[in-house]
Amino acid sequence: MAREQLEVLNALDVAKTQLYHFTAIVIAGMGFFTDAYDLFCISLVTKLLGRIYYHEDGYPKPGTLPPNVSAAVNGVAFCGTLAGQLFFGWLGDKMGRKRVYGMTLMIMVICSIASGLSFGKDPKSVMVTLCFFRFWLGFGIGGDYPLSATIMSEYANKKTRGAFIAAVFAMQGFGIMAGGVFAIIVSAAFKASYPAPAYEVDALGSTVSQADYLWRIILMFGAIPAALTYYWRMKMPETARYTALVAKNAKQAAADMSKVLQVEIEAEQEKVASTTEPKGAFGLFSKEFLRRHGLHLLGTTSTWFLLDIAFYSQNLFQKDIFSAIGWLPKAKTMNAIEEVYKIARAQTLIALCSTVPGYWFTVAFIDKVGRFAIQLMGFFFMTVFMFALAIPYNHWTHKENRIGFVIMYSLTFFFANFGPNATTFVVPAEIFPARLRSTCHGISAASGKAGAMVGAFGFLYAAQSKDRTLTDKGYPPGIGVKNSLIVLGVVNFLGMMFTFLVPESKGKSLEEMSRENEEEMEMEMESRPPVVMT
Repeated sequence: MAREQLEVLNALDVAKTQLYHFTAIVIAGMGFFTDAYDLFCISLVTKLLGRIYYHEDGYPKPGTLPPNVSAAVNGVAFCGTLAGQLFFGWLGDKMGRKRVYGMTLMIMVICSIASGLSFGKDPKSVMVTLCFFRFWLGFGIGGDYPLSATIMSEYANKKTRGAFIAAVFAMQGFGIMAGGVFAIIVSAAFKASYPAPAYEVDALGSTVSQADYLWRIILMFGAIPAALTYYWRMKMPETARYTALVAKNAKQAAADMSKVLQVEIEAEQEKVASTTEPKGAFGLFSKEFLRRHGLHLLGTTSTWFLLDIAFYSQNLFQKDIFSAIGWLPKAKTMNAIEEVYKIARAQTLIALCSTVPGYWFTVAFIDKVGRFAIQLMGFFFMTVFMFALAIPYNHWTHKENRIGFVIMYSLTFFFANFGPNATTFVVPAEIFPARLRSTCHGISAASGKAGAMVGAFGFLYAAQSKDRTLTDKGYPPGIGVKNSLIVLGVVNFLGMMFTFLVPESKGKSLEEMSRENEEEMEMEMESRPPVVMT
C-alpha cells in the first residue's frame, strides 16, 4: 500500500499548464540550444581547419585534417560531456539542482569563448589548445543534461510532463539549425568582403588570414545564448521534490511552490519527517536498487548508447556523406570560405526539414501515444531507412538519384528525433527515485555520449575508402560509406530490441514510477516491532 502523497507534490502533479511551465522550458531549453550549437558547430569548420593549418605538401592529403586530428577535434567534447554528465549528475543529487545549475552554464560561456581564441605557434599546438578548451566546454554541457531533465520533470504536472521535458530537449534542434544559419551568414559576409580565388591559390594561403577569423567567430558565438540565460537560472527556486524528499524541508518546498503556483500549500513537515530517512534509503549500488531499477537502468543506458552511435555519426559526418554522393561539390572547386557556406547550407536544410520537425512531433504526441511506442517506432524506421540507403548504395551515387538519397537520409533524422533521441532523454528523468534521479539520468546520458564517441571516432575511420595510396601514407583502411551505413542499421535494430527493457511512464506521477511511496511504507513496516501473539 502506498503512502498518501505530500500536498505540495500533488499540487505539482495536478497543476494546470501555467506561465511558470513555459518559463522553465525556455530557461532550461536555452541551455540545450547552446549545447547543440557548441557540439555540432565544429562539424561546420573541420574542413576549414584542414585548409588553414594542413595545406602544405608535407601532409598525406594537403588541405584536409589527418584522421587522428579530425577525430580528436570532433570527439574530444564528447569525452568532456561524458565526464560532466557523471559528475554533475551526482552533484545535483548531493547539493541540489539549482546550486549546480549555474556552474555548468558559466563553464560553457568561458570555454566557448576560449575555444575561439585557441592559439599556438604551429598547427599541432593550435589543435591541442582547441581540443583542451572543447573538452571543458563538453564538461559544462554534460552537466546540463541531467540537471535540465530533472528540473523540468520535477516542475511539471503528470499529464503533460513528457511534452515539457521533450520541449526542453527540442531546443537542441533549434541549436543545430542556428549553427548552420549563423555559419551561412558569417561565411556569406566574408565572401562578400574578400573575393574568393581558386582553391589552388587558396591552398597557398592567400585567404588564410580571413578564413582563420571565420571559424573562431562561429565557435565563440555559442557563448551568447548561454550568458543571456544565467540570470534567470539563478532566479529559479529549487525543485519541490528535491527540497521535500531529499533535503526534508517541507516548509521551504511549500513556500517555493506557493509562489510559483500562486496557491496556498500546507507545509506538512510532520509527514516529511516520517518518510524515509537518508540512512535507511537504499543506494545506487545496493541489491535493492538492482532489484527495483536494475533492468530500467540497463534499458536507459543501452538504448541511449546505441542511439547516439547512429545519431552523432550522422550529424558529425553529414558533409562526408554528401560529398561521397556528390551532393556537395569537390573541395578543389571551392575556396575555404565558400566550402563552409555550402556545408552549412546543406546541414541547415536537413535540420529545417527533418531534425526540428522530428523533435516537435515528439512534443505533440509523447503524452498521447507514450514513450515506449515512440521509441520503438523511431528505432524501427531508422533501421529501415539505413538499410534502404546502404544496400542499393551505388544506385544513390548517380547524379539523378541524389535528391532521393537526401530525402531518405533526412527521414532517418526525422525518426531519430520523433523517436529515441527524445525519449532516451525523457524517460530517465521520470523512473528513478528523487535522491538518485539526477545521478541515474547522468549515467544514462554518459552512456549515450560513450556511443557518440564510438560514432565520432569509429565512423571517421570506417567511412574512409580503401585507397591504397592513403593506407601507404599511414591512414588506416576503411570499410567505405556503404558498409558504415549497414553497421548503423544493425545498431538501430539492437536499439529497438533493448527498448523492451524501458517502462512506460505516461500519465503516472514521479513517485508512482519510482515507487518511492511504496518504499516509504515498506521501510515503516520493517521498523515496527514484531507483533507477539499470546
